[in-house]
Amino acid sequence: MMQTVVGWHIELEFQEEGDRTKAAALVRLADGTEVRAHGYSTRHHADAPQARVGEEVAGARALNDLAMQLLTKAHDELKQAPPA
Repeated sequence: MMQTVVGWHIELEFQEEGDRTKAAALVRLADGTEVRAHGYSTRHHADAPQARVGEEVAGARALNDLAMQLLTKAHDELKQAPPA
């Protein structure tokens, strides 16, 4: 039995401007495709400033966007494949 090991490295970058945090995610797939996604969070004015929390929320939203794009890509590829 042949085993294939594949790995993905996902890059996340954060940018904070005032009460808003933006996360940008990038994954490069084995087929050369780059999938990019974004997520945002906004701190409520009554909440204490905690950059880590904003990053976690924005990062989670970017990764969720990335996951949805990957599911769509896989679904589209399955639709285009000839029947087995």
